[in-house]
Amino acid sequence: MTTLQIHIGIDLQAEAAAIKDALRRHAAGKTVREHHITFESFEGMARVLTPKRLEILRHLHRTPTASIRALAGALGRDYRNVHLDVTALVEAGLIDDRDGLRVDYDDVEMKMAL
Repeated sequence: MTTLQIHIGIDLQAEAAAIKDALRRHAAGKTVREHHITFESFEGMARVLTPKRLEILRHLHRTPTASIRALAGALGRDYRNVHLDVTALVEAGLIDDRDGLRVDYDDVEMKMAL
């Protein structure tokens, strides 16, 4: 199972320490397979992860799709709106758009700094 870790408002020093730790493990010959996305704020995350976009992520997790047009048809949504949503999700690193559209993780963990 692959887990995507989403960090919200994480301290830059803590993030730098996590990156250094992953680099140390890699240099020691250990496999480092971690998937992280960081949002500066809760509001920034909420702008990207809207209910309709979560619906897209869930659909692509179950059924990778060849194109945005095919995805819009499967969801019964307007192509233009789905295109905008997919573009935002690809830019955030939540959808892999190489060779079609897919979600390469099974679950999401969120960690938010107060």
